[in-house]
Amino acid sequence: MAEQPIILKGAEEIRFEGNEVGILISHGFTGTNQSMRPLAEAYAKEGYTVCAPRLKGHGTTPEDMETTSYEDWIESVEDGYHWLKNRCDMIFVVGLSMGGTLALHIAKKFPDIKGVIPINAAIKIPAMEGTVAMEERFIDAIGSDIKNPEVEELAYERTPVRSVNQLLTLMTQVEEGMSDIHCPILIFVSDEDHVVPPHNSEMIFDSVFSEHKEIVHLENSYHVATLDHDQDLIIERSLEFFEMYAKTMG
Repeated sequence: MAEQPIILKGAEEIRFEGNEVGILISHGFTGTNQSMRPLAEAYAKEGYTVCAPRLKGHGTTPEDMETTSYEDWIESVEDGYHWLKNRCDMIFVVGLSMGGTLALHIAKKFPDIKGVIPINAAIKIPAMEGTVAMEERFIDAIGSDIKNPEVEELAYERTPVRSVNQLLTLMTQVEEGMSDIHCPILIFVSDEDHVVPPHNSEMIFDSVFSEHKEIVHLENSYHVATLDHDQDLIIERSLEFFEMYAKTMG
């Protein structure tokens, strides 16, 4: 058996046992649960059961990430879904960046999902498409795109080119299946994002077949909005969303 890589402090899986409403949370590409912890803790404080898996190959080393595929990342999130399913009557799913992409996958695959909240979710990143042809094994980091100068994201300092290819495949698959998403959706988008073009969120809004859909513009945050100036707004609006749809569909 290969040695298990050491998990970075702050990158660990997050689980809180609470009531019968489960919240599944996914961090983003090359990122960690450090970016999602404020949300996870706020949801748990309100009594929800929360699971934020550590995506395979994340929160360890870029070399470890390089050996994983988009199927591994899907499996990580699906494992979290099943953990919640064993404990809860209903599940919502929240994700940042590629985590938002994975959240959309979960909403498509499991029709029992009560609602989905993508935050700066990725469907098309033209700047990445040229990366795949590169000779290099690693490219510069994409993490820590945060407007607040006092906050730093725990993310890899370089990005495996092979992993970018996996992300592109995942985005294509999820984009093709968005018309199968019918659950309520609350989309958060930063007006200024240096990683995922904000237009992605408009595409998601236009493509899902949800009867209840809303887009909320974040005017004071960059890509990692969950750690940025609009963090409280995201928490407040997402808690309202859970309360509303947990009631109406309970």
